[in-house]
Amino acid sequence: MDAHALTTDGFWAAPKLRHPLNREIVIPGSKSATARALVIAALSDGPSTITGGLDARDTQLMRDALRVLGVRIHTSFLGHPSQDEAFGDPGARDSRPLTSAVWRVVPPARFISTGDIDCGLAGTVARFVLPLVAMAEGRTFVHGDPAMSARPIRPLLDALIDLGARIPDDAVAIPLTVTGRPDLPGGPAIIDSSASSQFVSGLLLSAARFRDGLDLRHVGPALPSLPHIRMTIDTLADHGVTVEQPEPTRWIVRPGPVRARDIAIEPDLSTAAPFLAAAMITDGTIRIPYWPLETNQPGALLLPLLEQLGAQVTLDPTPGTRTGTLSVTGPGHWDLAGFDVDLADASELTPVVAALGVLTNGPSRIRGVGHIRGHETDRLAALEANLRALGADVEQTEDGLVLRPAVLHGGPWGAYADHRLAQAGALLGLVVSGVMIDDIGCTSKTMPSFPAAWWSLATGTGR
Repeated sequence: MDAHALTTDGFWAAPKLRHPLNREIVIPGSKSATARALVIAALSDGPSTITGGLDARDTQLMRDALRVLGVRIHTSFLGHPSQDEAFGDPGARDSRPLTSAVWRVVPPARFISTGDIDCGLAGTVARFVLPLVAMAEGRTFVHGDPAMSARPIRPLLDALIDLGARIPDDAVAIPLTVTGRPDLPGGPAIIDSSASSQFVSGLLLSAARFRDGLDLRHVGPALPSLPHIRMTIDTLADHGVTVEQPEPTRWIVRPGPVRARDIAIEPDLSTAAPFLAAAMITDGTIRIPYWPLETNQPGALLLPLLEQLGAQVTLDPTPGTRTGTLSVTGPGHWDLAGFDVDLADASELTPVVAALGVLTNGPSRIRGVGHIRGHETDRLAALEANLRALGADVEQTEDGLVLRPAVLHGGPWGAYADHRLAQAGALLGLVVSGVMIDDIGCTSKTMPSFPAAWWSLATGTGR
């Protein structure tokens, strides 16, 4: 059955689990790694190939933005076992293929703007592409979805202006117009990256192409999502760019070439979170192949919390590879104890962890995520409103949420055009009858196949 047909007045009826959960799921490529790979390939000194990249709305917007600047990107597809159709007999995996993107990226000798850039609702696109736009010959109008204007960007604009970018002094948000200069000076700059680590990552990715490199200092009260900055630094190192870090919040990049190198993208471990959480609340087992044995993805930080909550977690290496099959077996939501967790380094896990929090048998607290008020939507306010609408006892704190046990019931769940929120609603629907999600389609941001995959997961049927 097609999951998209399960609508009532425009809502998607989240399916309740109908069978013992014992499944293997193939997760698409990491959105964060794909974004970095595309940008670094566009900055490199020659062509390169990206294999296993995520083909979803955000990465399509990124590719379109780079093409506006003169980057040529040729697309092909590599088949691998499907995750949304990999549900035959319990414990088995269907052999029908899910396409995985392969991109051949050919960078231009210099960036030349040829039109407007649409960032959609993707902060990653805006924050990673703006430094390239600042180096591109010509004027570029950068815009996005209506809600994009609420996403924090001003600290990055101020830093780019300090580095010599021609951005209007009164620009505070997208939309805006940038007049590029191929000789962008670079040099020293300060930035308050409390609202998003992407400000730092965006500047670091382009820094070697600035005339004088970059000497960047963070001056804000906090720096969230440090693993994402580490991912950026590791990506640069793989391409011959050294990031010196004389202090924890200072980064120095010397000007020089960015070496072209082919890249293989890991699965998106944050996208795996709702599937792993499904095992936790249903006393079931989820297996995920191709899980990296070593990774800098923040999504991997979910595993210690799941173990703390009583999950059996194993990672069996696959011979001859740097990956293995992750297996998580949960205790069931009736046996989940309350928890207190700091998600500052993995804030994108907050919606799924909050859904777990309202299913525990004791109070729970999520800390360190105040900055997600500036994500696709105000995630803390949206979670509080949605969870209370289902009967949960939840309140916001300055930097997170407090969640207490309560009897839940069905009702509408607002996605707020936010893929992580929609996934959290689907997760609750496995054990709470009548959860109705108003925009399940927004999950296409990171996993276009999510609705069909989730329906198969819950019902044990294919499309």
